[in-house]
Amino acid sequence: MMFSRIRPIVIKEFRQISRDKRTLGVLLLVPAFMLVMFGYALNFDVKHVSLAIYDGEGSRASRAFAESLLHSEYFDLKYRLKDVREIDDLMGEEKVRVALVIPQDFSKRLLAGREAIVQVIVDGANANAAATAVGYVNAMVQDYSTKLSVRARMRAGHSDVPVPIDYRPRVWYNPELKSAKFLVPGLIGFILMITAVISTALSVVREKEQGTIEQIIVSPIRPVELILGKTIPYILLSLVATAIILLVSFYLFDVVVRGSVLLLFGVTLLFLAGALGLGLLISTVADSQQVAFQMATLVTMLPTFLLSGFVFPIRNMPLPVQVITYIVPARYFLSALRSIILKGVGLSAFWDQMLFLLAFAVLTLGISSARLRRIL
Repeated sequence: MMFSRIRPIVIKEFRQISRDKRTLGVLLLVPAFMLVMFGYALNFDVKHVSLAIYDGEGSRASRAFAESLLHSEYFDLKYRLKDVREIDDLMGEEKVRVALVIPQDFSKRLLAGREAIVQVIVDGANANAAATAVGYVNAMVQDYSTKLSVRARMRAGHSDVPVPIDYRPRVWYNPELKSAKFLVPGLIGFILMITAVISTALSVVREKEQGTIEQIIVSPIRPVELILGKTIPYILLSLVATAIILLVSFYLFDVVVRGSVLLLFGVTLLFLAGALGLGLLISTVADSQQVAFQMATLVTMLPTFLLSGFVFPIRNMPLPVQVITYIVPARYFLSALRSIILKGVGLSAFWDQMLFLLAFAVLTLGISSARLRRIL
């Protein structure tokens, strides 16, 4: 009996979506477009940093040390300086990001067994890129120093020279350290949250503006049935959009779902239920599609982008802001997505995150149902 009353609403909503090409584009095409744009534009990989070198000595040892920084994709040599004062102009004009200054007594200190001091000047305007560049230089200098130490001991007659620390790093889950693989799960949550909430928020408001809400009021439809009829089409289309996003991320960014695809869609379904419930709640408050769109954008875009851990680690935020992140549903969805897509783990690893998503879905759907009951 309930399904027979819900079915006409679902069919009507699908017809409305098919007639409104903008809504259909927002639900299916915009997510893939946003994924491509964000995936390529939002990149934290720091490579091909422009480098300037001032070699005050010009010896074979100083040239070998300078060359040790160039045998990688991290630094591109742009300038060999003859005067150290040129660094100010080059960095001020953003022609170089890092400058290496080798003193005149570099090889003399090495031959004397003393510490050779070199200066590395880094443009700190972009703090993240600067910190990464400093890390690259530090690792390369440590490697070069270890090689010099081993050679010195061998020249001293030690044929079997042990290396103090045999450092062999191994990165799990994202061995290439590609930012795209870190960002794609967050992009899925970010895109679905925005599109699902906005599209659903406009659905009931559209009924108000077109005057068809009065027909719904005099019909025998109950609020729960109206909610199900309104949300089912958007849930199905959002799941299709999720599949499109996963396919695009696989072919463009080589992101493979290591865990259960069925579990991934189950988690997505739970997240969408809460997001669509939030959209319906907004639609019961707003009186026009313009107001509904503004409210939906306000409560989804900034919180999901800033407070979900999508871009900025939550543990680095001030404590009051960390407390606020607990009410952002994308935080829990993102944690589950990264566990499934990158780590390939099961529900036991993030079941607590699912409880929060379930509570969010029940809360938003319950409140929107209560408000719709007052309207109907």
